[in-house]
Amino acid sequence: MVVDSISEAKAQLSALVERVLQGEEVIISRAGKPVAVLRAYDASRRPRVAGRLKGKVRIAADFDVLPEDIAEAMGAGRS
Repeated sequence: MVVDSISEAKAQLSALVERVLQGEEVIISRAGKPVAVLRAYDASRRPRVAGRLKGKVRIAADFDVLPEDIAEAMGAGRS
C-alpha cells in the first residue's frame, strides 16, 4: 500500500499499523517520492557483529602501488 503524504499517514496511523500487522508493507511518500517504509518489526534479525572477517582478509604489501602501465595510461607515468 502507498500513502501519498505524511499528513495522511499521521491521520491514519492506527489503521496503517493494523495493515502492517496483517502482513502488508506501507510506503509513505512526500511530494510523490517514497521516503519511508512501514513494516512489521522482525526481532529474529541478528545485529551485525564487527570483526567477523578478522584474520580472513589479506591486503597485499603493494596494494597502494599503482602499476606502471596503468599510471602511464592515466598520464601519471614516471618521467
